[in-house]
Amino acid sequence: MDSNQFVTVFRTHLQDISKYLSRRVDRDQVEDLASEIFEIAWRKKVDCPEGMELAWLYKIAGYVVSNHRRKAVNRIIHLPILDTDKSAPSAEDMALDGSGVAIAFAALSGSDRQLLSLLVFEELSIKEIAVVLGTSENTTSQRLKRARERLSANLASQLSDV
Repeated sequence: MDSNQFVTVFRTHLQDISKYLSRRVDRDQVEDLASEIFEIAWRKKVDCPEGMELAWLYKIAGYVVSNHRRKAVNRIIHLPILDTDKSAPSAEDMALDGSGVAIAFAALSGSDRQLLSLLVFEELSIKEIAVVLGTSENTTSQRLKRARERLSANLASQLSDV
């Protein structure tokens, strides 16, 4: 990938990467982390599989978000009682946070949530998800099937508890 192609990739996918980040980190950190992702992508542009640029960027983003969270945990002692977003939620947050789907989704493992998020929120194909995860399409398809089954079981459990 030459510099002109990279600029095209940047312009085409910056919004997608920003949306991905906005669902995973605080809003005020999105711009900095997006910059970090594209900086890494620039340095490793020769590793980008042709036609899989967005999936490749999501793979980088996953590492960047993971590192960001690890650094944040080591830096900050969080006191939930002082978190105004948690002590005074909006009406929308109260409606969504208590929904059976949100509870069922939260009960999944991190890897299951990642798989389903890449499929639903990022609208990636199984082939693209396989690139993000560094697995084969068949493995990705099987993992996705099991994640869906676990989500369905969690939802059924929510319904039976009502």
